[in-house]
Amino acid sequence: MNIKSRTLTTTEEQVLSNDLLDIQAWVDGAVDGKINNCKKRMLREWQPKLLADPAVTSLPATEEELIALIVARDDYKSRTERDAESEASMAPPASE
Repeated sequence: MNIKSRTLTTTEEQVLSNDLLDIQAWVDGAVDGKINNCKKRMLREWQPKLLADPAVTSLPATEEELIALIVARDDYKSRTERDAESEASMAPPASE
């Protein structure tokens, strides 16, 4: 996924330059920080589930391999999938 396609307007760049020394370094740091926080939450959520699953006999040694194991599971759902399920369950029944 290429996330570098966002182009700032001149005004947006001026606003950011008022506070930031290096806009790209700040963006990179913000993305890295978000990834790190999301990874921590994902592992905190899934490690107990994996440990409680009798079908799981061993866990990978690296976070990257562990995340690959998690997203390959049938019971894994992305945020988009979870939100769609939640919205579907809250939708009123279709009238006949």
